[in-house]
Amino acid sequence: MMTNPTGRVTQGQFSFLPELSDAEISLQVDYGLARGYAWSVEYTDDPHPRNTYWEMHGMPMFDLKDAAGVLQEVNACRKTFPRHYIRLMAFDSTRGIESIAMSFIVNRPPDEPGFGLVRQEGEGRTIRYTLHSYATEAPEGQRY
Repeated sequence: MMTNPTGRVTQGQFSFLPELSDAEISLQVDYGLARGYAWSVEYTDDPHPRNTYWEMHGMPMFDLKDAAGVLQEVNACRKTFPRHYIRLMAFDSTRGIESIAMSFIVNRPPDEPGFGLVRQEGEGRTIRYTLHSYATEAPEGQRY
């Protein structure tokens, strides 16, 4: 049985670690830049595991040589959406397609309502389970 001792949304790398500082975020961005990855900043107020398409903040950052540009965009997104989830995505285009090489959350709302497991009984002995985000019980824009 897997447990989540932090009680937080766990998506991407570093999910079970304490929050990354800006210096640690810069080190990860530098790691990706050294490998030629392009970075983007995304945000959402509904981090459901199947919600893979978050809103993009700004444009993808190609041809950067320094992590300061990415961190500047992260801080602008934090200022605009302080109560949202914000993540960094690194894209690797070395194979001729854009594939995600790195992804991690860099901002969380102060209160994470979590998810509930809904059990649905079907025909015969069929049982289905669905995740329900408690955040979606409030209207969009008032979730946090």
